[in-house]
Amino acid sequence: MYFEAIAKIIAERTGCDVSAVKPESTFTELGIDSLDTVELLMNLEDELGIEIELEQPVATVDDLDKFIQSKQG
Repeated sequence: MYFEAIAKIIAERTGCDVSAVKPESTFTELGIDSLDTVELLMNLEDELGIEIELEQPVATVDDLDKFIQSKQG
C-alpha cells in the first residue's frame, strides 16, 4: 500500500532507479544505513502525513510497508 512512496524516496535518496527497488530488497542491499533509515522515515512521514514510530527492526522494503499498514489500522 505504501510501497510506491517508499520506493520513490529510496530512489531519490540513493540515486538508484525506482524500478530497482523491490518489496524483497533489503535496506542494506539498497545502500541504506541506520542514519539513512532515520532520514527515510522522516521523509515518509512528510510524504504520507503520518507519524512512524519503529518499534522493531525492519529488514526489507516490504517489512516497512507492512509495518506502516499495521499502524494505520
